[in-house]
Amino acid sequence: MKNSFNDLTFKELQAKHNELIKKYRDIRFGMKIRHVDNPLEKRTVRRKLARVITLLHEFRLGIRKDKA
Repeated sequence: MKNSFNDLTFKELQAKHNELIKKYRDIRFGMKIRHVDNPLEKRTVRRKLARVITLLHEFRLGIRKDKA
């Protein structure tokens, strides 16, 4: 699961970034308001978000290039 983001393009990573931010926000608010079934999901989503942010930063620095 760690390397599943390596094959994505810049646009796909941006979409995944927005999706993970929304999911993380929902989990955070859910923990404050109500009971959450899996509290460890917050950690996994945060780590996935960090991986995506790192890959986006590598694209911006020119370390990574789109394969297309």
